[in-house]
Amino acid sequence: MKEFILENMDCADCSIKIENGLKRLEGVNFVSVNFATSKLVVDAEDIDEVIDRIKKIEPEVEVKELERSDYPANRGILAELFRGPNKYRNMFFLILPAFLFAMAFIKPMKGLLAFRIGSYNLYVSDLLFILAYILSGWQVLKNAVVNAYHLQFFDENFLMSVATVGAFFIDAVPEAAGVMLFYRIGEYFQDTAVNRSRRSISHLLAIQPRFANLVTDKGVVRTEPEKVDIGDKVLVKPGEKIPLDGTVIDGSSQVDNSPITGESVPQTVEIGDKVFAGSINQSGVITVVVERTFDQSSISKILHMVENAVEKKSKSEKFITRFSRYYTPLVMVGVVLISIIPPFVLKAGSFDEWLYRALVMLVISCPCAFVISIPLSYFGGIGKASRIGVLVKGSNYMDLLSQARVFVFDKTGTLTKGTFRVVKINPVHGVEEQYLIKWAKIAESLSDHPIARSIGEYGGSTDISNVKIEDYKEIKGKGVLAVVEGNRLLCGNRRLLFDEGIEVEEEPSAGSTVYVALNGKYLGNIVISDVIRPEAREMVKRLRELGVKRIGMLTGDRERIARTVKEELRLDFYYAELLPEEKVYKLEEVIKKNAGLNIAFVGDGINDAPVIARADVGIAMGAYGTDAAIEAADVVLMSENLKKIPESIAIAKKTRRVVIENIVMSLVVKLLFLVLGGMGMATMWEAVFGDVGVSLIAILNALRILH
Repeated sequence: MKEFILENMDCADCSIKIENGLKRLEGVNFVSVNFATSKLVVDAEDIDEVIDRIKKIEPEVEVKELERSDYPANRGILAELFRGPNKYRNMFFLILPAFLFAMAFIKPMKGLLAFRIGSYNLYVSDLLFILAYILSGWQVLKNAVVNAYHLQFFDENFLMSVATVGAFFIDAVPEAAGVMLFYRIGEYFQDTAVNRSRRSISHLLAIQPRFANLVTDKGVVRTEPEKVDIGDKVLVKPGEKIPLDGTVIDGSSQVDNSPITGESVPQTVEIGDKVFAGSINQSGVITVVVERTFDQSSISKILHMVENAVEKKSKSEKFITRFSRYYTPLVMVGVVLISIIPPFVLKAGSFDEWLYRALVMLVISCPCAFVISIPLSYFGGIGKASRIGVLVKGSNYMDLLSQARVFVFDKTGTLTKGTFRVVKINPVHGVEEQYLIKWAKIAESLSDHPIARSIGEYGGSTDISNVKIEDYKEIKGKGVLAVVEGNRLLCGNRRLLFDEGIEVEEEPSAGSTVYVALNGKYLGNIVISDVIRPEAREMVKRLRELGVKRIGMLTGDRERIARTVKEELRLDFYYAELLPEEKVYKLEEVIKKNAGLNIAFVGDGINDAPVIARADVGIAMGAYGTDAAIEAADVVLMSENLKKIPESIAIAKKTRRVVIENIVMSLVVKLLFLVLGGMGMATMWEAVFGDVGVSLIAILNALRILH
């Protein structure tokens, strides 16, 4: 699979022609041309043949191998036009023709005879119009001739050339010059707007680290991140990007994770904390031991997903691609019929009159407005989501996300933090709280279970460092049995105590209850609970405001705990005590009960991957440690902030709204102007607006998504 950049590909219709042309080549297994990024991805036996075919289809397009480089900063549209390598050319072919065109309207120029050709008088104003036409339109005319040579008659260059040359033949010299001049000015602004949109997205890719300070026996050596291996150590100075995923082994600092997660608050990292490639070290010097190679790092996954997101096209894009194949040829046929049938068959008016109407319709007919603006709209939406740390893997998923009406969540690690804590201590009568905690801590001190860790981390002044544990046994599914300085200690669930002949009443709670007994005597219990994320309730409320009809939960946790979470968050339904494979079956039930509605599932773990893949929209939370989930997901949240979900839905809805606005606006205005042109009520001046003006408005509307 090879990747190329197609320079000078400023026409969306051109990208469609290149893709379709390459698909017909023998030996081409896969091809995708992305207009929004100017990128070609191709799998072919003969790459040279592919490049030759592109040159035949679009001679102006330059094919270059993709290289990662810094992206230029955005400038204003006028600054874009008159700066950079083409600034003098742009000034010459815009300002001079415009000056000549304006001069031609000065009254003395209209009456000043230049020379006579037979019975035809050529005035200075006519010469100025012709010069303005040639200077502004020579590139269009050249492209039209080249395309005609390759039998390509339905692109904007050919249509504009035929329309303006035809205008000269019916003595509409000012209109011909004006249409070409304003068309070119519009094209410059349109191309500039497209390039700004591309750069607005592409700057996201500039988060890629450019170097790594590799720590070696001979000192610190600057090298490329791709050349660093797992286990190597890298030094990160203040202001530098962390080059690879790893763990801090020396130093401490404040780290800005916003390029990855969209979170604006810096994170304090110390020895033992994980850091991720693309984050920015803000204060101290830290040394990081590398845990993932660059191609497996979080930043590499982000780059890959953002670059390739719009290759998965939405239904709207596929519709416009099919529509444009038939639209322009049909308009061309209509134009020919309008120029011939009324004057010659119906005898209704002169040929010049109907030819002028046909030429007006020809100018209007170019489908660039919707062909350009729709992929740019989706690219803008995907880019906007990336800025807040949400990766949408395709335009089609952006649409599905905007239309999701049922949301189903995993519980542990998604609606809850997945970290347990002691929420209640219940000693029996005559036993002090600290005494109960002391023995519980001793029992759990050798266990690595999350519940054991939460008891060990519970605050208090209990010191168990000098306690001697003589025997220790973990009983699967029940708890711990230990002998401590001759005392028989039990710590676990109710069944563990029952098996030892100790009967206790079950304590109803919204968490896991740990029962403690010493030498056959029951001391009391400790309630451990997972912590609901503080933003979960606000997230549920916001989802309902965005039109989500039902919100539910699937969990492997106990019924009582699941019911408590459901009631606290005011969910519509839940299924509890599910094995990983049972989650898929329950999601199937949800899909059947909500037939016709798009279902989204949000999860975080490896066991959630099958459910994420089965949903209409699969959303993975906290992509750092869940490779299986990130591969299966359609949308990836780079942080564990649940508020990102409604934010991404709002972006998806806005994107879809802009796409619909552009489609409707472009079609309505073009059809209106085509009808007016056919009725003789629109001139070529209006035709320019119907083509270039509508395209520019649609592009600027697409840019709204980013700002």
